[in-house]
Amino acid sequence: MDAGDDFDIRLEPSLDIDDAFSDSQDLDSIHQFSPDAIRDDLARNSLSWRVEDAEDDDDVESRNGSLGTTMDSFSTLNIGGDERSEEDDQSPSQFVSISLSTSRDGVSNNSEEHTELPPDSTEPEQPYPAVVIDVSSHKVTISTDNTQITTPLPSSTSLQSHSRSSSTAFSDHSEHSTKSLPSPEPSSVTPTHPNFTASTSTSILPSPSATVVAASVSETVSGPSSTSKSSSPKHRLARSVGPSALEKFVSKTRPSFLPPKSRQEDDKHMADWQAMMKQSRAAAEKRRKALQERRLAREKKIEESLHLWEKEIVPDWRVVQKDPRLRKLWWKGIPTKLRASMWERAVGNPLALSKDNFRSCSARAKRALNSGTFSAATLSKIEADIASTLPSLHIFHHENGPLYSDLKDMLCAWVVARADEGLGYTIGAAKVAAMLLINMPIQQAFVVMRNLLERHCLRSFFGGSKAKEDVEAYYRIFETLLADGMPKIYFNFKQHQVSPASYLPDWIVPLFLDHLPFEACARIWDVLLLEGDSFLYRAALGILGVLEPRLFFPDRQELLQLLNGENKAAIDVATREGRPLDGGKYEIYGLDEETLWERIDSMDEWWKESTWNRLTRRELPDL
Repeated sequence: MDAGDDFDIRLEPSLDIDDAFSDSQDLDSIHQFSPDAIRDDLARNSLSWRVEDAEDDDDVESRNGSLGTTMDSFSTLNIGGDERSEEDDQSPSQFVSISLSTSRDGVSNNSEEHTELPPDSTEPEQPYPAVVIDVSSHKVTISTDNTQITTPLPSSTSLQSHSRSSSTAFSDHSEHSTKSLPSPEPSSVTPTHPNFTASTSTSILPSPSATVVAASVSETVSGPSSTSKSSSPKHRLARSVGPSALEKFVSKTRPSFLPPKSRQEDDKHMADWQAMMKQSRAAAEKRRKALQERRLAREKKIEESLHLWEKEIVPDWRVVQKDPRLRKLWWKGIPTKLRASMWERAVGNPLALSKDNFRSCSARAKRALNSGTFSAATLSKIEADIASTLPSLHIFHHENGPLYSDLKDMLCAWVVARADEGLGYTIGAAKVAAMLLINMPIQQAFVVMRNLLERHCLRSFFGGSKAKEDVEAYYRIFETLLADGMPKIYFNFKQHQVSPASYLPDWIVPLFLDHLPFEACARIWDVLLLEGDSFLYRAALGILGVLEPRLFFPDRQELLQLLNGENKAAIDVATREGRPLDGGKYEIYGLDEETLWERIDSMDEWWKESTWNRLTRRELPDL
């Protein structure tokens, strides 16, 4: 059916689409629909358009949804596009835009205040401005009854660039609208008003380019009054994180992230804190005195057993290995008076060294020092090792220590003796030599040291790179013993990838003298020289047993710091309690002779010497 044909629609009597209460309309009336009829109806009603009040505007916006806020203008289109009159063809090319908003900045169109009129009064009619765009002369004319404003039209270049930038956003809509329907030209001027809100929908939508041109023109006409100046936010200075110096000084009883206290409350809490710290120091001092009293009582008991030692052990020390009673007596500690002779006998002399061995090796070392052939690097290692040896005793101090020169001569002689085997100095040897010098003369100490370090386990750890495979074998032995006796510690070390190489050499090379109190270390030496290398591992397991509650750190670095004796929290507690920090590294953890030996004695339930022998035969078949 052509667009120009008339529609003859006869409504059935049963379908009354008009007012249900109206009886004046003929049910049999014929309704005709044609382009001419629609144009006539628009011509009759065009002059009756007027601006509704605020309530009507709100109703229109609610009915149209987001149409009033998203579209800036719309154009009237010629419905009968194919039936243009001669008058329309002769008129110049014009584009008429009806602006739906006064600005593009999101300002409300209903910003003007409206005065309510009395119910009986009639709102005066306002003239509507007519907007005429003349493309040929590049002008926009806005005319009312009294005024007329002419504004130049934007250049075609800006319109084309604006149209190109907007073409992507309208591509989906244009595919459905412009392909199926022609883009008719507007033929009439439509009145507009700043407060006018669109409530009309058209069956034929304008092309995207036309909409963009209308929007651009609307922006141009509105001018600077429709644009708002955006002010950049000023930068506010942020307050520094944490309390100020005054807050740190005044309040020590509440964290900085909590609200501040009053001065009276803070003084009260500070007094309470000082009282608690005083009680803590008093309790720590009391425990220290009690521990000291028990240690003195234990040493006194050892000295009282001196006659038993001289009667049963001194004549033949091997009887200890046969008599469990005397063996237990040895484990409790050797009397200080007999320690030098008992250590020398327990170590033996497998190298068959004479008492003059130290004199000959020391003479060679002095000649090398005087001639400058002694290695300067080795001498520097010796000096550094001596400086860190038993600093709390002050007897090996390089300036006024009475045993400093003896210790240095002994170490230089030991280096010369090892040079024949192609071995150098090992850090930690100064601790072994210092413990021997405290208990015996230098000649005797030198011979005991050389024979002691020839035991296979110690020789492996002092052997340098040549004994690397043997050291690895001893690591595997220790891991097996740790897994059998302390599986929780073993799996914790495995989870954090902490191998025995991270801590075991620091214990075995100085024979625990760096980490344990001197009294505990001397007692370990008593049993170590009697039992041999197996007790080295039993003592190491005992140390881990004492430290077990502290070993379950979530971080590997914290775990290694604890094993190295560098845990910050423990150091702070020891400092607060007034304990010295120049003794054994593990004293800050509360490890002393009493607690260590309680742990070692408790290992009798699972420790077996046969297990050690089996593991050494498996890992070290050539031993």
